[in-house]
Amino acid sequence: MAAFTSVSLQYSSTSSLQSLVPSLEGTREPNSWGVRERSCKTTTGQRLHSQKIARGLTIQSAATKTAKTPAEEDWKIKRELLLQKRVRSVDAKEAFRLQKENNFVILDVRPEAEFKEAHPPDAINVQIYRLIKEWTAWDIARRAAFAFFGIFAGTEENPEFIQSVEAKLNKNAKIIVACSSGGTMKPTQNLPEGQQSRSLIAAYLLVLNGYTNVFHLEGGLYSWFKEDLPSVSEE
Repeated sequence: MAAFTSVSLQYSSTSSLQSLVPSLEGTREPNSWGVRERSCKTTTGQRLHSQKIARGLTIQSAATKTAKTPAEEDWKIKRELLLQKRVRSVDAKEAFRLQKENNFVILDVRPEAEFKEAHPPDAINVQIYRLIKEWTAWDIARRAAFAFFGIFAGTEENPEFIQSVEAKLNKNAKIIVACSSGGTMKPTQNLPEGQQSRSLIAAYLLVLNGYTNVFHLEGGLYSWFKEDLPSVSEE
């Protein structure tokens, strides 16, 4: 289905994303990348030129990354809070029933383009990740990392996610958070702590900001469409 063809790397850790940018080598300092000059040698072992630059020179702000946001918190910590706040996972049929009989709202956190292709009737869209907008050195580095994988529409965390949700839903609203794949909090043999997803990250941010009735769509909207439940398109 077209709604599930896009690929993103928004869950990659900062360190793994930075390691994909070949021009940034060395150790990272708190607010900068320390880039050490490499010694270039000719075939005779002679230095190509004598580099009088002090060893350990750093290029400040080559790809500065801000402090870790709540969405970038370790999955283990997110999962613990979700379980503590009794965030419940429901399958697609149960979500449909809750929407129809108990006034639950389906909060679709996929990108707007995916939402427009197909979504449950009356669902609300607030994307938790958006296309990279800025052109700082860090953003350029991230674009380069995405391009390395042939992805030319890289995404970043939407800094207005909670603000946008609050404009549409009050803190007591009954919410089922949905994304494409859904993820899971259930442990398995291969994934003892479950699997993180956009919807689980969104659920974490919601309970962190005072929302009290947050559910999660297990299996994501992929399972919703697979069950042939009602859907609408805006295209």
